[in-house]
Amino acid sequence: MPPEPDDPNPLVDTGTEATPPVRFGHNLWRLRRYVRPYAGQLGWLLIVAFAATGASLAVPLVIRQVVDGPIAERDPGGLFRLGALALLLGLAEAVLIFVRRWVQSSTALGIESTIRDDVYAHLQRLQVGFHDRWQSGQLLSRVTTDLSVIRRFLSFGLLFLVVNTVTYLAVVGLLIHLYWPLGLLVAASAVPLFTVSRRFTRSYLAASRRMQDEQGDLATLIEESAQGLRTIKAFGRRPEMADRFAVRARQLHDTATGKGRLIARTSAEFDLVPNLTLAVVLVAGAPAVAYGALTIGELVAFVTLQLMLIWPIESLGWIIANGQEAVTAADRIHEVLDTEPSIVDRPHAVALRRRAVRGHLRFEGVGFGYPGTAAPVLRDITLEVRPGETMAIVGATGSGKTTLLSLVPRLYDVTAGRLTLDGRDIRDVQLDGLRRVVGVAFEEPTLFSMSVRENLTLGRPDATEEELRAALTVAQADFVYELPWGLRTRVGEQGLSLSGGQRQRLALARAVLGRPGVLVLDDPLSALDVHTEALVEAALARVLRDTTALLVVHRPSTVALADRVALLADGRITAVGTHSELLATVPDYRAVLSAVAEPAADDPDPTGRPDDDPDPTGRPDDAGLIHS
Repeated sequence: MPPEPDDPNPLVDTGTEATPPVRFGHNLWRLRRYVRPYAGQLGWLLIVAFAATGASLAVPLVIRQVVDGPIAERDPGGLFRLGALALLLGLAEAVLIFVRRWVQSSTALGIESTIRDDVYAHLQRLQVGFHDRWQSGQLLSRVTTDLSVIRRFLSFGLLFLVVNTVTYLAVVGLLIHLYWPLGLLVAASAVPLFTVSRRFTRSYLAASRRMQDEQGDLATLIEESAQGLRTIKAFGRRPEMADRFAVRARQLHDTATGKGRLIARTSAEFDLVPNLTLAVVLVAGAPAVAYGALTIGELVAFVTLQLMLIWPIESLGWIIANGQEAVTAADRIHEVLDTEPSIVDRPHAVALRRRAVRGHLRFEGVGFGYPGTAAPVLRDITLEVRPGETMAIVGATGSGKTTLLSLVPRLYDVTAGRLTLDGRDIRDVQLDGLRRVVGVAFEEPTLFSMSVRENLTLGRPDATEEELRAALTVAQADFVYELPWGLRTRVGEQGLSLSGGQRQRLALARAVLGRPGVLVLDDPLSALDVHTEALVEAALARVLRDTTALLVVHRPSTVALADRVALLADGRITAVGTHSELLATVPDYRAVLSAVAEPAADDPDPTGRPDDDPDPTGRPDDAGLIHS
């Protein structure tokens, strides 16, 4: 859960900051562990590719025999035999190319899928602080675009680099065997090719990294615009957002155009070298035939073999470009994979069972500060919440209430002191077990693009129908049964097909359904009207009788749920007592409650529509809902 809006928070990391230099291609080489399981398939792939190359190289040699043999000797029978052999070689090459493409595509897709699974799993393990700093578009770009670049390199670029290199060496060897003076001339053409490719490599690497970073920035802008579309429309900011998008899109366009121009210029240089060499071969080959140093068939075979070098040379620019992009893509992916999770199980962390949890929470001199900020958000927090007790946290906006609650399920770790559950430091408890016994519902509820049932049972997949109905009753969320397909109805992305109050009630039902030993509620009723809030509070009071609860409240009416209240000011607990005691003896407490008790809209939805009507046009609740 991100910190409260007014909490100090580090600057957002775009994911494009300078990183420690690594050897060129080192991170791409590190991906070889994903290739190892496919080593057998890749071995057969190379064998098939070399066989196809061998078949194609044999055809010019057959042509030489045809020209110098049956054609020169006017032998129709020999012509048909050699023609049939050339046809068979062509068919064999076609079949081998089909097999090669089939195998290389399936292999590369398997490698890409495995890497993507690992990156996604690693993102899930990383602490919330990492996601606070990184732009989501940069992460999305790495998991999609960058992995596609690596797949293209592994499936085509790397394979053609090997095959084309072998083809080039084999053809040059045959040319030298056919007529060594011209063969050496063709071999010498590799020198300007090497010079061009070296210059291209240096220029393209920087352009490739810049373009991939700009793609991530643009993806972030598009995602933010899509998620904040209601706010953009409500404030009439469409022209300004369109201008921001145009600037980013133009920047990406200019970078891509520069890359294209660089590739075009280099490809032209690569094309020029073999064409000039071919012209020299034709001019020098004719006198060689005239003087008897070459036969006509050998010259035809020589020229045919040299023409086979055009594709390997022309593709060299694309292969280098693809390799450069794969190198930068691997660097960007490892920027994520090399980030070690900071919130992990300690070596001797113990498992936690729900039945063994009493719910005794103690904050002992707890302090916390966000990375990159000088001042801590929480200072010397000492607070005890007894088993079965409901403790309300009250404080002004930005005092650190959400941050305090986020420490309980270890979304963040304390930077000073310790937090204990039943006398044991929560850092000595396995994370999975801790988060199973701590139920959370935050002020900004998160619903996923899945069915209502799947959203509710996120923490308890084995929940029964009776348990679901009971949790929905507590949260006054029985409206789900009136949706077109009931619990099977799919809610839109972020649950935006529901009103703010409906989303909060589903999030509260999800927290209650888990039957947690400790319930952490961050103002979960803020989007409800007064009548619905009263119903939820009455039902919630019954649930809280046997559960330890930490409850952030902003409304005086919600304070009635708590046994005791803690006043949080400037990151410190300044007073603890019952509501009546604090109201009578602590002026700051009265001031906070007076401030939050000012009249406010019952539904903070920016469209101003009622809690139970998610559509401003007055359409029923099934608008925008999808059948599961």
